[in-house]
Amino acid sequence: MTIQTARLSDPAVRAFVAAVNAHDRDAFLELLTPDATMSDDGSDRDLTEWIDREIFSSHGHLDVDNESNGGRVLLARYSNDSWGEMRTRWSFTVADDGRISRFETGQA
Repeated sequence: MTIQTARLSDPAVRAFVAAVNAHDRDAFLELLTPDATMSDDGSDRDLTEWIDREIFSSHGHLDVDNESNGGRVLLARYSNDSWGEMRTRWSFTVADDGRISRFETGQA
């Protein structure tokens, strides 16, 4: 059963999912610290290049099935035009200012 985005526990993660699903690149980038990093399947990636390819140019969408660790770990069905739908795990590090300093994703 999908968790509605508005009901996700962590405000930064909730805003991240909302920005992905609204295809709002500007709002997405505002959620990240200036030095934010990310990894995909255990390998660090160039954040700007990755989000453009995997989220924004390919119409990425997250349907969250489960959250843990205070809402900072998600199990979700992620879909985009490149890969179709897959089960994924997302984990987030949120800085003191409430912005995301790192996220890690990969197949679940």
